[in-house]
Amino acid sequence: MSCNTHDQEFAAQSQKINHFLQSVKHKLLVMSGKGGVGKSTVATNLAVLLSDLGYSTGLLDVDVHGPSIAGLLGLTGWRLNVVGDQIQPYLYTENLKVLSIQGLLEQPDDPLIWRGPVKIGIIRQFLADVNWGPLDFLIIDSPPGTGDEPLTVAQTIPDCQAVIVTTPQEIALADVRKSIQFCQQVHMNILGLIENMSGFVCPACGSLHAIFKTGGGEKTAAAWDIPFLGRLPLDPGVVTAGDAGRAVDSLTSHTKEKMLEIVKKMLEQLPNAQKS
Repeated sequence: MSCNTHDQEFAAQSQKINHFLQSVKHKLLVMSGKGGVGKSTVATNLAVLLSDLGYSTGLLDVDVHGPSIAGLLGLTGWRLNVVGDQIQPYLYTENLKVLSIQGLLEQPDDPLIWRGPVKIGIIRQFLADVNWGPLDFLIIDSPPGTGDEPLTVAQTIPDCQAVIVTTPQEIALADVRKSIQFCQQVHMNILGLIENMSGFVCPACGSLHAIFKTGGGEKTAAAWDIPFLGRLPLDPGVVTAGDAGRAVDSLTSHTKEKMLEIVKKMLEQLPNAQKS
């Protein structure tokens, strides 16, 4: 393929991406500097709760090497469905469409051994060739760190905003500070920071135990002058629900209340996001 042909195809794909993005009101990249902080769980539950509130929502998992959205929603084994020249996202509910790179796998435990250019290409394809339809929100779950996936999102979706997830301890916060600086360098607005695993509420006595400390995320947000969206506790019910493929909306828990508070704070900061 000649360079000229490749450039033409890239330009045509970019035009399709821009056409789709014009039909999406709010684009949010859920990211973290460190793995294991609950980023995918937060991304999934933000999408589910937004859809429960009546917002047309798309949830896109671009974590190439460790996709977990499908498992969290009970969609393990679902394969990508292509009709004509368009990929069809999974209609999880009337208001929530889901697409995960895991849909490319023959078996759920198969690895995707891809270099940067292939990862960039599939992310662009998931924006250009998917039948998303008009959306109020597109929630994108990226892998930890500041590599190809979040950089591709930042470069491809200029008005995307970041929701950064951390746990309270310093080893996680050090990586989060890298995520904050990444957003600054690529000119991505940070909608806010969420502190996950912030204390464990004892089911027997109701007392709060700061296993991973607490308050570090809020202090970091204040130090960098970015919004703090809230804290989420360590909740065994969330773990059980995730392993069973059920989102936090299936719970009647303290965690669900806190997630709803975070969603409301997000909506307050976004223009024209409130439902009338």
